[in-house]
Amino acid sequence: MLSIKRLHYSSLFLILRPVSPLSATLARTSRAYTPLAPFRGVPAARHFKSFAPLFACSVLAALFGPVSNCNAQSSPNAAADILLINGKIITVDAQDSIAQALAIHNGKIVAVGSNQEIRRHARKNAAIIDLHGRTATPGLIDTHCHFDETAKLYGIELSNIAKISEAVELVRQKVAASKPGEWIRGSGWDEGKLAERRYITAADLDKVAPDNPVWLNHTTSHYGVANSYALRLAKISRETKDPPGGTIDRDAASLPTGVLKERAMDPLTNLIPDFTRDQQRNGLLKMMADFGAEGMTAAKDPGTEGIRWNLYQELLKENKSTVRIFALLYGGRTLDSARATLARLQAQPKPPQSFGDGMLLSGGVKLFMDGSGGGRTAWVYDPWFKKRTELDAGNTGYPNIEPAEYRQMVKLFHEAGVHVSTHAVGDRAIDWVVDTYDALLKEKPTKGLRHGIIHCNIPTDHAIDTMARLQRDYDSGYPETQAPFMWWIGDIYAASFGTKREQRLMPYKTYTQKNIIWAGGSDFSVTPFPARYGLWSSVVRRTLSGTYGSQPFGTAESVDIHTALKSYTIWAAHQLFLEDRIGSLEVGKDADIAVWDRNLYSIPSDDIKNIRCELTLLRGRIVFDASASKSR
Repeated sequence: MLSIKRLHYSSLFLILRPVSPLSATLARTSRAYTPLAPFRGVPAARHFKSFAPLFACSVLAALFGPVSNCNAQSSPNAAADILLINGKIITVDAQDSIAQALAIHNGKIVAVGSNQEIRRHARKNAAIIDLHGRTATPGLIDTHCHFDETAKLYGIELSNIAKISEAVELVRQKVAASKPGEWIRGSGWDEGKLAERRYITAADLDKVAPDNPVWLNHTTSHYGVANSYALRLAKISRETKDPPGGTIDRDAASLPTGVLKERAMDPLTNLIPDFTRDQQRNGLLKMMADFGAEGMTAAKDPGTEGIRWNLYQELLKENKSTVRIFALLYGGRTLDSARATLARLQAQPKPPQSFGDGMLLSGGVKLFMDGSGGGRTAWVYDPWFKKRTELDAGNTGYPNIEPAEYRQMVKLFHEAGVHVSTHAVGDRAIDWVVDTYDALLKEKPTKGLRHGIIHCNIPTDHAIDTMARLQRDYDSGYPETQAPFMWWIGDIYAASFGTKREQRLMPYKTYTQKNIIWAGGSDFSVTPFPARYGLWSSVVRRTLSGTYGSQPFGTAESVDIHTALKSYTIWAAHQLFLEDRIGSLEVGKDADIAVWDRNLYSIPSDDIKNIRCELTLLRGRIVFDASASKSR
């Protein structure tokens, strides 16, 4: 357990109880509180004794520079409100230095170094957080998170079911608590995790929901399943043709099975009423609290539609926002929709300008070039597979936007100086996106827009070389990838990509060799959002169930934990336009800090996914304290 103290010039140490996770500031008082227990096995008498020499690490070079003891950094005459001492502080600076302590004043880091050096910065009544050897890192960042737990709070949670019958039973229970005609909705199912290894269908749902429309969103959100009642409401029948950019799954008799993919979902999902304002607000608050509990302090939200932007501003004004948000608006599928989105964006400041001093940014626009790898709708050069070896003949997916139209939409945003991040999973889609960025940057060279490629699952050699050049010449062309795909939906990926293509999945090692940086994320609710899963997956590349082997994507493209951590800290901060404020623990940066129960750099790789956050600070204030949570 962490201990927080006050330092008095009389050398009297008074122990303070940690503040609650959502408190605005550390309490300013010299009154004694009930003493806290120190970390397990560390007596209180040792809190301020000298520690052994700093942890020594091997040397890396160049881009992934040397890990060394931290040379002391400090602002001249800086007086600190808060000190973190007796720790292993992974700074993620250019040398990947390890420090023992750091000092914070007014939410910013003013010194990094040894205990002795940092104590010199303590002002009267400074708060002392004794780490007792625990590891601190920069607050972790998710660069692709649909930042909302409303559906999990108020819908049916299906991410943990193992059989179709379990989904059917959960629907039955919800129907029993609902009125006839009310929508029943759920999310999170994945056929790769089901014993039957098949889609849930309308036939499964009809027997328990004859009088209610049902929609169960797949974990990828690129397809889902409806019951017959819902299909009738959406006027989807045997005669309904597949829309452009969409697929109606059909049985041998050409009858809809209930599974709808991509744009085929629109006629049905447009009928489902939105969650209420209060429900959506609760979903954001829960997401922020849960982020803090995982040592996460910032997110890039690619789905800021409806009232979500207004809710973000509302929570910020009420001082209830505990996660930095970089928000993207959806640009639609046509040049007209892009123009409407641009008008909305032009009413807001461009990054790095922000609301709340770096807390909320109107970041730019998200576009879709294709669909899903798991759903076999992503745009690829060669056909998809079923069950890994069975060719899905003729199916090479499809573009979500007509390619020429997409290029004109990006041109509109690029010429207006707007950051663009494009969803591209398939190799053909990725090529089209990077070639679009390349052509427009040559036409109008603009450095610093940092255009991104969301997912960027199976880039070709051409795409990789183009991204390297765009990053070097224009500060653009950055993969925003989700390593947990290899774990959480890895079994359906292995079934769909085929043995040749899957070896190119998320080629992190190749990126390092080409001096390409990338930004990590989860794509929640496609995968669970804790960044520890992404760190682990970047290193281990193991699937959840091992249906086609535990590591069907191989390990040739694995990276070490030092590199993986950069993708969820300093490289991720770059894609939020906040790398000068967050992403590393250096003097002058905001004190966004996570404290962990284990040292990420020394534990076995398989243990990375099991690390636990003990304390999270945002701009120097505690937003999560595990000891306080346990005591409630």
